[in-house]
This record gives sequence, C-alpha cells and structure tokens, in this order.
Amino acid sequence: MIATNSSPSPAAGIPLEILCADSGDGGFFAGKEWIWAPEPFRLPATLAAELDWMGRLLPKFATACDLLYRQSAEGRQPAWIAHLLDLGKPAELVALGRSKAFRGQTARVIRPDLVITAEGFAICELDQIPGGIGLTAWLNETYDRGGFEVLGGGEGMLQGFSSILSGGRILVSEEAATYRPEMEWLSARLNVRSMASGSGERWSVSDCVIPDTVEGGGGMELSGNFYRFFELFDLANVPCAEGLFRSVMAGEATVTPPPKAQLEEKLWMALLWMHPLREFWIRQLGESGFRALKQWIPRTWVLDPGPLPPAAVHPGLEIQDWKELAAFSQRERELIVKVSGFDERAWGARGVALGSDLSREEWGSVIGDALREFSEHPRILQVYRRPILSEQTFYKPDGAKETMSGRVRISPYFFVADDGRAMLGGALATVCPADKKILHGMRDAVMVPVIADRQNSGDR
Repeated sequence: MIATNSSPSPAAGIPLEILCADSGDGGFFAGKEWIWAPEPFRLPATLAAELDWMGRLLPKFATACDLLYRQSAEGRQPAWIAHLLDLGKPAELVALGRSKAFRGQTARVIRPDLVITAEGFAICELDQIPGGIGLTAWLNETYDRGGFEVLGGGEGMLQGFSSILSGGRILVSEEAATYRPEMEWLSARLNVRSMASGSGERWSVSDCVIPDTVEGGGGMELSGNFYRFFELFDLANVPCAEGLFRSVMAGEATVTPPPKAQLEEKLWMALLWMHPLREFWIRQLGESGFRALKQWIPRTWVLDPGPLPPAAVHPGLEIQDWKELAAFSQRERELIVKVSGFDERAWGARGVALGSDLSREEWGSVIGDALREFSEHPRILQVYRRPILSEQTFYKPDGAKETMSGRVRISPYFFVADDGRAMLGGALATVCPADKKILHGMRDAVMVPVIADRQNSGDR
C-alpha cells in the first residue's frame, strides 16, 4: 500500500480567508463548489518522479496513435483501425481530421487522470481538452507563495500554456461555459506576465460566435492563434468552427488541439492491448515505453458485438460472447464500461458504469446498450483498479481543520513543445470521500495542488 504523510509543512498551511479572498467572487467554475485545504496533497516521491517518465512517454503515444490512424486510412495498416475510430462521426469531420493542414499535429496539452492504487498509478482518462488549467495555475501560485514546493512551481502552468500559444484567443463554447471563469483568469494573468516581460503577447477569451454577429464591429477576426476549448461532437453549436478551420487550412490561423476526433477516443487504450498491434507499439514507444503504458493503463477491450470464430475467446476474460458478461458475479464485475469519445456522455462521470456497483439486471442493461449502440457510440470495457485510501487535511465551513480519508485522482498537466518534449506545468489532486468509486470534481471533494513527499518514497 502507498502511505501518505499528513504532517503539515510549512507551519499551519494556507489560511482559509486567503483562499476564499484570492479565488475571487465568481470562482473558477461557474456554479461549482469544492472544499478548501490548508496544504497540498502529498504524493509519494517515487510516484512524483514517475510523472517525469509519463510526461516523456504520453506525447510519443499520441504521435504513434496519429501515425497508426493515418497509415490505416492510407491502406498501410489494417483498414479496421481507422474504421473503428471513425464510427459515429459525420463524413465531413472525418475528412477534416485527415486534412493535410493538420498532418502530424497532436494535442499540445495532455492531462492523464490518474488514480493511486496498491500497484501504483492507473490511467483512467487521457484528456486532450482538459478543464482545470486556470484553477491549477491559481492553486500553484497561491500555495507556492505559502511556501510549498508544488509540482511545476508557482508559474509552471502559466509558462506551459504560453509555450504552446504565444498570444491568441481561447474559444469557449456554450457547452464548456462552466470553465469560462478560469479561462478568463488565465488570460488576464498571462497578459500581466506579458506586460511585465515586454513580450507584447496578448490573450483573450471569446465565445464561439458567427463572425458577423459580434456587436459593435465587423465580427470576430478568424486569423491568428486559437486554443480550441470545445468538443468536436458539439460542432453544431459552435458557429465559428467552420470559418476557423477554413482559415487554418488557408494558412491564416493556427489552432490547438487540432480537430482530430479520432485522437480523442478512449478506444486507444484498447488498441494498446491488442496483440496484432504489439510490434507497432514497440517500434514507436520502445520496449520499456510499451511496458510502462501497459502498467499504467488497465487491461481494456472494445465492446464490439461482431462474432468471434467458434474456437476463439476474448483474451483475459475467456468468454466468446460479450453477453456472457451479464452473468458475471458481483466479484467478477470489477469491470468498468466507458463511452469512448464522440459523445456528450464521454467526459466527466457521465457514460461510466462500474459493474460491481450495479445489480445484475442493471449491469446486463449496460452491456446490452453498449452492444446495441456500437456503430454510433462505441464503448470500452476496462479492468477496474481500485484506488487506495489516502489522508488529506481540509477546512470545515467554520474554519476548523479536519482530516479526510479519501480516494484521490491526480491530474498532471503536460504542455508539449514543438519538438515533442513535454513540461509538467502542475498537478491537481481531487480527494473524494471514501465511499465514492468514480472520482471527479464534486462539492464534497477537496481540490488542491500536489507536492512530492520526500519523506515518503511510497511503500508498495
């Protein structure tokens, strides 16, 4: 088990009144609340060091995924790979993702969502359009001023974001409006740094409006640098997207992340585990990189209803038909089903079902829905690796301190440079009550930055 050390340092931590005052009246997420803490989450030093290796490897994995898809689409790899990743997507979006204008491009921000298990980290999500950038930047600044050596440093998030976008506009859709306050804080803070350095770079936050409907002018100028903070499944509600992508293909604008819906699928975690692709992954990642990813990413399958040959079974489960999952006992149902990607249910805790938490009838219904919707909304099945309990000091509403025994999600933010190297800008810990199985931001969770606990190397 990985132990944590909860001894406070330095002194008594960040006072509650400072946290409440510095966060501003509007907060960082519209309509969202969480619990404040006097000190960061203490991550065992060995796991903190492991993040460096993860940061080097995940951009290589993203590049390999992009290459595999492109080679499949071009007939140099099996056609079923691209077909699988294109399921449910309109033809025009598939064509956009294959455009030469975006050739070789991958996301410049990668945030794996990690849970701490008895065996170490387990990756439950690889988010390429992550929320929390502004919040984590503010938390790092605040706790750094309080004397804590947070991962990434006090300005790591700001340095990371400015390294991928040298001035420009952050496009926030209505669907992502919850995150607009933190993006506005981030933009304002980057502008303060730019003025101090004399770089002349400017950032702003814009709604995704039609260019000729902006009040008081000729509309939004769709040239320059853009950060896409909207999901591709939501394009029908993002009126400026068509003009933006047209400007990019004409060489008048840049956008990150690129509009490659195929790269935003959880299906890649299943493809990593497929034996026919083993040699490809080893060539691209190296033997050690391949082993590391399979250590972090739990065993994953595609819930494809297509029949198997009579003598074949799904490896690791020893079943021939997915419908056999419905008869698994509760102990055997330490499995989780997730909607893969191009779907409004594919982010947050939506579209996730943990088998051991459901009745047999409910579990059977989840499996039936997954098989029935495969051609439009594919799902993955994944081994559930149970998070261990860790301790975190927090503030009660009256300002008193208490210690929570909870389960933790660690979300490190990696910013990828032009040469493919990634820097760790910071990490956000979400400490949820012990009875929660699916870990995400919630009003009764503690949200804090992360420090390496050098007094605790992690006891596995």
